[in-house]
Order: sequence, then structure tokens, then C-alpha cells
Amino acid sequence: MKNFKQNILLAVVSLSFALSSCHKDRKLAPVTPPATSGFYILNQGLFNANNSTLSFYDYTSKQVTPDIFSTANSRGLGDTGNDVEIYGSKMYVVVNISSTVEVVDSRTAKSVKQIKLFNGANGREPRDIVFYKGNAYVTSYDGTVAVIDTTSLTVSKYITVGRNPEQLTVANGKLYVANSGGLGFPNFDNTVSVIDLTSLTVVKTLTVTVNPQNVGTDNNGNVYVLSAGDYSSVPSSLAIIDDVQDIVKTQTNFDGSNMIVQGDNAYFITSANKIIVYSTKTQTVTNTGFITDGTAITTPYSIAVDHTTGELFVTDAKNYTSNGAVFAFDKTGKKEYSITVGINPGKIAFLEK
Repeated sequence: MKNFKQNILLAVVSLSFALSSCHKDRKLAPVTPPATSGFYILNQGLFNANNSTLSFYDYTSKQVTPDIFSTANSRGLGDTGNDVEIYGSKMYVVVNISSTVEVVDSRTAKSVKQIKLFNGANGREPRDIVFYKGNAYVTSYDGTVAVIDTTSLTVSKYITVGRNPEQLTVANGKLYVANSGGLGFPNFDNTVSVIDLTSLTVVKTLTVTVNPQNVGTDNNGNVYVLSAGDYSSVPSSLAIIDDVQDIVKTQTNFDGSNMIVQGDNAYFITSANKIIVYSTKTQTVTNTGFITDGTAITTPYSIAVDHTTGELFVTDAKNYTSNGAVFAFDKTGKKEYSITVGINPGKIAFLEK
């Protein structure tokens, strides 16, 4: 969903659509709040086209509400939505090019506050968000992590990290930040910043393969870092960090373009557009083809796991310029259903009852 290579493709493709894709705010009928559990899908839209959207799928009605944010707020999300997470009763939508974090009611999608992340007149270009003990932590491409108080919804501090940080994860009271350096192509960064969440300072900087982007934590506290490499001579790589000693225990070439760690498993999208399963207990690949029923996904873009059901969700960006799809699979890799969503569906946030 988020690697630099894909961002280049989105930028190139969107140039021919920019004039015709300008977003116009519009007033629509009041939205019906999600009454039961389901999930939100953040659709990135086209780069620089200002057409990110938020869809909602209701598990009970089995219906999709497209562009639910626009319906609820009579305005659009902005340009290039990059992450969405639910924390407490609120949902946080990170919008990269617009340099905003939209905070909304998780059951109505009604805006509570728009937090602008700027350094003077310059947008910081936020990327990803995680939470820990009442604070939200947001990476931005200007080389910072913003600390946001989730009660006051104000930024209390900016922590300087490496170049163009992407994903981040919490383990053992520390924050691990993948510094990609993606905007400096081909001069990528190759570090992970370790931030102590008590002092809110960087306490260590670890070296990994160039262009680290995806990070996650397993049930044992190990931190996994997936680096994309340089798209040429340096292949993608998986590093495992011991969160107690803060050392890189292992690092090996690994075919993966996107990753999510859930409990005792990690799921990867490969360069061959397959979904593979990796055991974090044995630290080995246990399934080289998760999808077992022959379901074809044109352009797997991101993965999500519903921890309450064990279902796996794969988004499909298709041709990157038209509406995408979300596929739901049971634990055995068989398709349950698929739905049509917006352009470049990137992240999923699960809404529980």
C-alpha cells in the first residue's frame, strides 16, 4: 500500500486524471450511523487529486456505505489518506498530502476535530499512527513523530527521528519507527529509531536493510521490520529485533511488499501477488499460498486480520485509477465475500460492537 515504488506509480498515473478528478465538496443526506460491527476502508484515491474516501461495510446488513465521511461532514477527507485506526470511541484518519489527522466519532464518522500537522507553512506529510497510554504517535515525512494527547487532541511534542519515517509499532514501553528515506530515492535510509515512551526521546538507532517500511510486534515482543530494498540490486529483507536488548537478532532476504503481524502469525504480500503466512513462534514460512480456492486478486495492496474472527482481508487496487475491492477469507483461505470500494483501498479499521 505504501511503498515508494507504488507512490511513484500513483503520481504518474494521476497526472492524466488530475484535472478531471478535482474534488468538490457537496452536501448529501445525513448518514445513517453504523449500528453494529463492521469495518472501515480508507481509500487513498489518486495522488494529488484530493479524492480520498472512507467506506464502511456493515456485518449485519452486508451493505457498503461509500464515502461515509463526506456524507457525514459535507466535505472530503483530502489528499492521499494513508492510515486509519480506532482508539476508544474515536477513529483517526491520517491524510498524507493534506498533512492532517481527521479525528472522527467511530460510529458516525462525524468529525470531532481536524488536527493539522504543519511546520510553519510546510505540511509535514503524516504517514502512520499508533497509540499508547492516552497518546497517539504519528510519523511524518519531515522526519518527526508527533505526540498527540487523545483527550485534548493537541500536539504536545515532535520527536526527531530518521528520514521519511513510515510505520511504527509499540513493544515493551518503546516505539520502533521505520525510517525509509523514500523521498531521497535512490539514497534510502536504513535505520529504525527506538523511542522510550516515558522520556519521549530516541534512545537507540538500529541499522537494517535499506528502505524499511512495515513494522509489527508479535505476542512475544519481537519486532519485525520489512525493508523494501532499492527496487534494483538490494532485495527486500525481514529483520527481527529483540525489544529487550534492542538488537537486530536476524536479518535475511525475504520476498514481501507489505506485511501485517497479528498474534503468532505475520502475513505478507509477495512480488508474485501471493499471500504467505509466517509463524512468529518458529520464525519460518508455514504457508506459501494462503488463498486455497483459486480466488484471483489483480493487485493485492494491503492486508488486515479481524482478531475476533480470524478472518483475513485483502484489498485490491486493480489498475490504481478505478474503484478497488476488498476480499474476505476464512481461516482456511476460502473466499467468503468481496465488496467494491473506492480508489486504491489501503487500510482497514475494524469497528466492534
